[in-house]
Amino acid sequence: MDINQIDFSKTLNDDQVYESIMNNYSKLSKEWISHQWIWMNNVYLAFKDHYKYMIVVSLIEKTLQFYDQMNVQYSYDEFYSFSYVQIEKFSISELCEKLNLPKETVRRKVIELEKEGVIIRSKKKIIINRKAFPLVKPENQIKISSKYIYLVYENLWSERIYSKKLNQKNIEHVIKKNFTLCWRWYYRMQIPLVIGYDKFMEDLTSFHIWGTICMNQVLNMSKELNDNEQKLPLDYLTTSKKLIENVGTSSGISAMSISEMTKIPRATIIRKCKDLIKRDLIKVNEKKQYVLTSLNFKKILPYQTEAFKFKAKFIRKILNLLVIS
Repeated sequence: MDINQIDFSKTLNDDQVYESIMNNYSKLSKEWISHQWIWMNNVYLAFKDHYKYMIVVSLIEKTLQFYDQMNVQYSYDEFYSFSYVQIEKFSISELCEKLNLPKETVRRKVIELEKEGVIIRSKKKIIINRKAFPLVKPENQIKISSKYIYLVYENLWSERIYSKKLNQKNIEHVIKKNFTLCWRWYYRMQIPLVIGYDKFMEDLTSFHIWGTICMNQVLNMSKELNDNEQKLPLDYLTTSKKLIENVGTSSGISAMSISEMTKIPRATIIRKCKDLIKRDLIKVNEKKQYVLTSLNFKKILPYQTEAFKFKAKFIRKILNLLVIS
């Protein structure tokens, strides 16, 4: 489409999407936390190491950035037909800065990935082997993300902020058709979002475990909200307070259940949970199950706000792409 044909009055800005998400949080929280939990499970399961996955997708994002700068786009099928992905000007220091990790940690993880045949280094160049593609190929994630984007779209439509009629298949189609562009946007949301929580939780395994405890409580709260006479959606602050006050003490989750859901070893979960308890981010209820604490809500709020801004930016870009498609 020629740029002159675009009606910019029909496009969204970040604030419109962010405010809609925050104001309708009770309708969206279950799907968003599930969305992020599935993403984190995939992060861990690929290599049984969160940071190795983050290194690989950070390198892929670097290539997607290059494509974008060169005005080159590949569809989902085209991109995954390649035999490898090459990243030029590879730098340990660049990865350290992007992932907020010590140089020795990044260097060790890159060497391990090289030994596993996932990446091949040649001086300052790095090749991501096709062997890694099944581990990071987001076929299911595109469907999950499209479902969440559609839920946000429904609110924007009902608020008369977004005017183009869509369905979930429209969203999936546009993402796959413009895959290298859209998935660069996706990684630009997820990488800083996850690293932000990593700074707060001090490691990604703790964040993954905390997120599983949080998801369990949200699922229990969703049942309560559905039974409640309150039909209007609740905003972020009200929903979060209900999460802590009404469900937190009774609906917990055991270390064994967390291990079964995440595949993280039970001994690791127990050790990480002891640290989270010391920091008053979780507690143990009378059933010896893990639940969130009220202090958790107060501490996490600034990080949640920042995360939702990354999310709003990603969704705004996808919905605006749909407007002009």
